[in-house]
Amino acid sequence: MSSSSDNSKMWTVRVRKATLEKFEPEDLLPDTQPAYVSSWIYVFGVLTIAAFLMLIVSGLILTLEGPAWWHTSKYGHFINSLHLWNVELFFLFMVVHLWGKFWMAAWRGKRTMTWVTGCVAFFASIFTGFTGYLIQTNFDSQWIATQAKDGFNAVGIGAYFNALNTGQALLIHVSLLPIALGVIVVAHVILVRKKGVVPPIESSL
Repeated sequence: MSSSSDNSKMWTVRVRKATLEKFEPEDLLPDTQPAYVSSWIYVFGVLTIAAFLMLIVSGLILTLEGPAWWHTSKYGHFINSLHLWNVELFFLFMVVHLWGKFWMAAWRGKRTMTWVTGCVAFFASIFTGFTGYLIQTNFDSQWIATQAKDGFNAVGIGAYFNALNTGQALLIHVSLLPIALGVIVVAHVILVRKKGVVPPIESSL
């Protein structure tokens, strides 16, 4: 049997020390919040997450019948419309959240990584939305794909991502990017819980 000193070198022990042992349950699931959190500007982060969850649910339903069934099914058309409008709300809430935190200088108080993960999630969301437009299987998506193809080829990305390949865009949109975005969002929320919600600038002077 290995000694405790040997156990400290195991990857499971290192991961536990780097994650679970650094977070108190009171931080991850707080009972109370500061009074300034009642301001409307603090609502948009939660609204963004809510819209993201609705995107996941509606997107999973859309994948059940393949990439084109929403054109021939009333139910599919409804789910596709629900997915689209959640995309619109998702970006609206996220942009308001982003700008609100920018003007609050949300990186204060050693919250740099919280800000960085939020920005990375924003840019990842843009590419996720772009691949979603590519797989609409209509004239709109065809036009977007042909224009994007020229742009990608101009910067040398066309060798790795072909905007005209619907199957490639579909796989990236429904598997790779949602998983990556979900991981980033979870990391962002954990950092918010660890470092606390950034106070208004007046409160920190």
